[in-house]
Amino acid sequence: MSPNTCWLCMTFRAEENGIISKVSFDEVLQWSQSFEKLITSKHGPMIYKTYLKTEHSDENIEFWLACEAYKKITSQRKRIYVARKLFTNYIQPQAPKEINIDSPVKKSIVRNLQEPTESCFDEAQRVVYMHMERDSYPRFLESKFYQQLKYRLQTDSNIPSVH
Repeated sequence: MSPNTCWLCMTFRAEENGIISKVSFDEVLQWSQSFEKLITSKHGPMIYKTYLKTEHSDENIEFWLACEAYKKITSQRKRIYVARKLFTNYIQPQAPKEINIDSPVKKSIVRNLQEPTESCFDEAQRVVYMHMERDSYPRFLESKFYQQLKYRLQTDSNIPSVH
């Protein structure tokens, strides 16, 4: 599959989900200011995830977002269930979406699984955040995907509306 086909497929999927029509040119421009602005914006995480799928590294953003949701769980019973699910999907060796974290961090999570707290994945989440910020975020900003999204939204925002 050529890079152009990938771009067309990604755009089609994003349009299908209605993301492209909801994101503003100003929001997209802010993403280039910092990774924090991208990851905490309304549509940034979903657009970034679409890009990461092309790099086969969308497990990182999925894990990061799952950790954000995990921290908001108030029920200990649900926290235990979700902690085990996060471990099974992202942490354990050969997990379907295994993230790249070192052994001490993994061992710490294993110890905490018996009585998981809201912070038991914090270190793993921090490591994944750093991987994204240092590695895939700069590539995202330089990607055809991001550049064409900016161009398209800039072009659309320059078309005068008819009243």
